[in-house]
Amino acid sequence: MPTEAITDLAKVFVSDIPAVSWLAILPVVLCLVTGAALAMIRRQIHWHTPVAIGALACLVALDAFLLWHVATQGPMTMVLGRWLPPFGIAFSVDVAGALLALTAAVVALAGSIYALSDIDTNTRRYGFYPFLMFLLAGVSGAFLTGDIFNLYVWFEVLLISSFGLLVLGGEREQIDGAMKYGLLNLVATTLFLIATGYIYAIFGTLNMADIAAKVAADDGSLPLMTLATLYLAAFGMKAAAFPVNFWLPASYHTPRITVSALFAGLLTKVGVYALFRVLVMIMPEQGEALRPLIWAVAILTMLTGSIGAIASSDIRRLLGYWVISGIGVMLAGLAIGGQDALSAAVFYMLHSMVVMAALYFLAGLVGRAAAGFDLHRVWGLYGRFPLLTALAMVLLFAISGLPPFSGFWPKAMLVRTALAQESWLIAATILLSGFLMTFAAGRILLLAFWRPAPDEAEAVSLPGLQICVLTALTCLVVFVGLWPEPLAVVSAQAADGLLNPQTYIRSVFGEPQP
Repeated sequence: MPTEAITDLAKVFVSDIPAVSWLAILPVVLCLVTGAALAMIRRQIHWHTPVAIGALACLVALDAFLLWHVATQGPMTMVLGRWLPPFGIAFSVDVAGALLALTAAVVALAGSIYALSDIDTNTRRYGFYPFLMFLLAGVSGAFLTGDIFNLYVWFEVLLISSFGLLVLGGEREQIDGAMKYGLLNLVATTLFLIATGYIYAIFGTLNMADIAAKVAADDGSLPLMTLATLYLAAFGMKAAAFPVNFWLPASYHTPRITVSALFAGLLTKVGVYALFRVLVMIMPEQGEALRPLIWAVAILTMLTGSIGAIASSDIRRLLGYWVISGIGVMLAGLAIGGQDALSAAVFYMLHSMVVMAALYFLAGLVGRAAAGFDLHRVWGLYGRFPLLTALAMVLLFAISGLPPFSGFWPKAMLVRTALAQESWLIAATILLSGFLMTFAAGRILLLAFWRPAPDEAEAVSLPGLQICVLTALTCLVVFVGLWPEPLAVVSAQAADGLLNPQTYIRSVFGEPQP
């Protein structure tokens, strides 16, 4: 073979892939293989729970090691088929992606254990655990991929899996919720696909690092604002940002509590992460130009979520509005801009993933104790369940942003940064939404826990395993609140990787080996 041909092949092929690079795809492979195996043994229901819990425990360990590696050694890239990007598909992992993948795995592991007392045998027979594993494959793939079309693919995987989880049980309310959930998400997916086709037509590549490098070299002749606006609309819908957030409280209250908890903890965060990846790392100038719009969307999202929570009497719907309000806080970090605001937004995202899942677990226990979720019919829980009351107080104070719990620190960081940049309105909105959320939290405590129970209230026992799961997540919330420095440091490292992606790009386009 001529020397020139060998040289050309060296430019497009990787001759050797380090063993550690396989870490980038192992979380996704583990979830897909486990989900497929569970689907194959669908008649052996007794194997589903131990296999799924064991796989998710391994996923937590894998993601933890992956986070440690990228935090200490820098971003890493695994290319499939030995084709160098932009020709081959790449999984590119930095601190932001690994950190969110780890948090998602922890929430999913907690959900799989909680489901032991929440998901009955009949529901497991119809595929709860296979759907759960495929959902985690989509979430992990979205956080770890380095290819924007494959980001779309992983969105589709988690969307299909979430449809399956939504309708498990086949109740009329679930079907109605799935229709509302599916309609807006399919519109968002269509916009995402249009934008991705547009970006390929412009740049001839779908690799995120390659696109970022070509965007940086643009002389102003490319229609990048159109692309950025399309992605903002698509990911804003998936993140349940104002004004396309009405689907969330209309659907998240319909499935089983475990499913609602997983959705609240994971799905909208993937949309926010995609916004950060596109508007901060790939198209920073366009993201900067869209900041006034994002600023307005963040404020209105915070307010609609907080006010909607006050107006709700169904605990599950109320929590759905709190998910929306939290999305507004994350978008506020994007709107304010800069290292401090973005690191605070990442910190808040991690906090929200854990706390919102824990609050839905709490709602499941409250519903079991009171035989319903209507605040007007729930009372006297303090006298009957003092431990549950203590856990509820911690979680409700945390989601309201009160010290000394995990929600206080990222909100304080955001307010401080907003004031330093003289963004008075957004700082005031963060404080106001926190006050409104505290009011809604106090309403739950007053009505459901401290209001005296009638004499005829039935004695109910709560599953000890679910109490243990809720206690573990609550302890994590308290731990982060009392010692926030480690999470603040790694969140700052994640934000820096998005703002300064040079090492991310180098991990993709390293010098080819002969």
